[in-house]
Amino acid sequence: MALLRLLKTILICLIGAVVIGFAVLNRSAVTFVYWPKLFGGAEQSITLPLSALIMISAIAGVIIGGTATWLRQGAHRRAEREYRREAERLRSEAERLKAMQPSDTVAGLPLLKSR
Repeated sequence: MALLRLLKTILICLIGAVVIGFAVLNRSAVTFVYWPKLFGGAEQSITLPLSALIMISAIAGVIIGGTATWLRQGAHRRAEREYRREAERLRSEAERLKAMQPSDTVAGLPLLKSR
């Protein structure tokens, strides 16, 4: 367990070093045009470091991809809720049947004793 924690810490430090090195090496400013003149009006743009633009794009991609995945899995989550409700209903039914006395009857017939 301690070895796994150590490996995770080393991996996070390596990823952090790569990200920091990338940011330092790509700090020259670029202009990002998000509303070109083609659509009418003035050109809308922002100037920021290349590394910031790439990191913002990556974060946006993760958020958009995660949202799309979450939305597509809605049917699976709904089915899981239904299965969970059914399992709880069956569990309570089993507990109720276990609690019945052997002398209890169902439709006039005696219940069989469980082993």
